[in-house]
Amino acid sequence: MLLAACEEEYIPVSSGDSPEYVVEGYLEVGDNPAPPYLILTRTFDFYGAFGPDEFNDSFVHDADVLVSDGSLEISLQEICFFDLDSAIREQLAEQFGFRSDTLSINFCVYVDLLNQLQPQTGKSYDLLIAVDGDTITSTTRIPKPVPLDSLMFQPPPGDPNDSLAQLTCYISDPAGVKDFYRYFVGTNGGQLKTGFSSVEEDLFFDGKSFGFQLFNPETESGDVEPEEFGLYFVGDTVTVKWCTIDEPNFDFWNTLEFAKSNQGPFSSYTRIQSNITGGLGVWGGYSVSYYTLEVAY
Repeated sequence: MLLAACEEEYIPVSSGDSPEYVVEGYLEVGDNPAPPYLILTRTFDFYGAFGPDEFNDSFVHDADVLVSDGSLEISLQEICFFDLDSAIREQLAEQFGFRSDTLSINFCVYVDLLNQLQPQTGKSYDLLIAVDGDTITSTTRIPKPVPLDSLMFQPPPGDPNDSLAQLTCYISDPAGVKDFYRYFVGTNGGQLKTGFSSVEEDLFFDGKSFGFQLFNPETESGDVEPEEFGLYFVGDTVTVKWCTIDEPNFDFWNTLEFAKSNQGPFSSYTRIQSNITGGLGVWGGYSVSYYTLEVAY
């Protein structure tokens, strides 16, 4: 009764601040790299409506987006999905891992259409965005790749089950170098997805060669049985996108994923670490390796 008497109702009040810019941009080197591209949007009001119209309105158009490697500076051109002809839509959908007929949002990106920039490992790339009198900047470095040594499917632990398999990957981490990793998994040619924890650093395994289990992100939804969590289905074809990333890129995804998994009334606040000056988000360089194999053992 005393505690109830001391309670005071708290009703959050909108700050009324102007929306902030949100950047998500990437450079890739390695197997089948995507062209340099960037998505530029604005934040939503916490108390505002959220639907397809609001999502479409969040895209920031007509910005000057420049990327420089210190000797060459190129401009990324804005393209919007619904403005393209069907053949190009299909190509882009395949490149980015989704079906073109399922997209209901007029997705807009800034991209190096002419492939003027050829990203290289070991180099840093500066980002400069000028829009509506505002300036947004960032820098990323593309690290040397650390590919997987091998991948293999094995029977899952527990009772015998001939329809499920676990994926074990083997890697040799370079000694004396801080390495950071991120992975994606796609099934049967579908969209590449990340798990609830898609990044890792070599703090505890620097210079070691070892094997580790790579979970299946497809099984993290509520549509699978508990015994299927993290496992793969025999007969499917799986593609693993294995990436080496720099530390600011790791810090962004590590804090973001921790915040997503640390929900509830008793969770602690997590500040997402961004490498964007003048906005939020991430500008990241990736060294990419792809591996495709059938689920069998």
